[in-house]
Amino acid sequence: MPEGDTVLQTAARLHEALAGQVLTRSDLRVPRFATADLSGRTVLDVTARGKHLLTRFEGGLTLHSHLRMDGAWRVYGPHERWRGGPGHQIRAILANAEHTAVGYRLPVLELLRTSEEDRAVGHLGPDLLGPDWDPGRALDRLLTAPERPLGEALLDQRNLAGIGNVYKCELCFLARVTPWLPVGALPDGALLRLVTLAERLLYANRDRPTRTTTITSELRTPRPPPPGPEAKAGAEAHAGAEAKAGAGAERPRSRAAPRPARPPVRVQERLYVYGRARRPCLRCGTPIRLTDQDDRPTYWCPGCQSGPTP
Repeated sequence: MPEGDTVLQTAARLHEALAGQVLTRSDLRVPRFATADLSGRTVLDVTARGKHLLTRFEGGLTLHSHLRMDGAWRVYGPHERWRGGPGHQIRAILANAEHTAVGYRLPVLELLRTSEEDRAVGHLGPDLLGPDWDPGRALDRLLTAPERPLGEALLDQRNLAGIGNVYKCELCFLARVTPWLPVGALPDGALLRLVTLAERLLYANRDRPTRTTTITSELRTPRPPPPGPEAKAGAEAHAGAEAKAGAGAERPRSRAAPRPARPPVRVQERLYVYGRARRPCLRCGTPIRLTDQDDRPTYWCPGCQSGPTP
């Protein structure tokens, strides 16, 4: 499932194959842009913005795409067989003398002026893997609706850009709260810790071919900060706002009487809860539960995670 880390990897592959090269072929298979021809233009760069992809061309044009649930870009050599899906699923072809990039099942594909990119991505919150990452701004946006369930707030790309359904479930597990807990009901300081952990999780997986959240050694070391003290100052400035917003909110209710102790599961898994319905929790052994939240499959452990449930 494409999320901020995998979209960043896709952007890197496309940039390596296309940037600095003149297109010898372009084919946009969506009705609105079917007659657009980018052949003869040089690709300037391909960059990720949250879960969006921006491919920029000379002449001030940008191809904006979004993968959503099952879209994909594949890069092929001159004589390599295309294996991303049947032909009717192809939505875009960009080729130069050495590589061909093919976009499959792209639910969003539009050509716009580079100067107007904000029409496509201007609504996004700070990008967890981008140079604009600012935990203070992310906190500020999350706290604008303290009554909103945490899982829904994390998926709202206007709050922070890059989290998808897998990370939503994993982050709530690591925070030991359910995805239905209101944002403002988190214990003091917990939201700042959660935002910090989200950035470290995506950063740790930025180059991995297979996403994992269960190896925590890399999460103890933050990525190098961007130039300037703005991100750190923003986080500290908003920590007080977080405490204030949560002061009158309901706290996670206590769990019932302790369950009989179960032996912890020792088998190494890539993810703690996502995709593990009815299997034992890696922390306490309780079977993982599955239900929908806002029409998305949501996994949680009833033994480890406090807060409301459906």
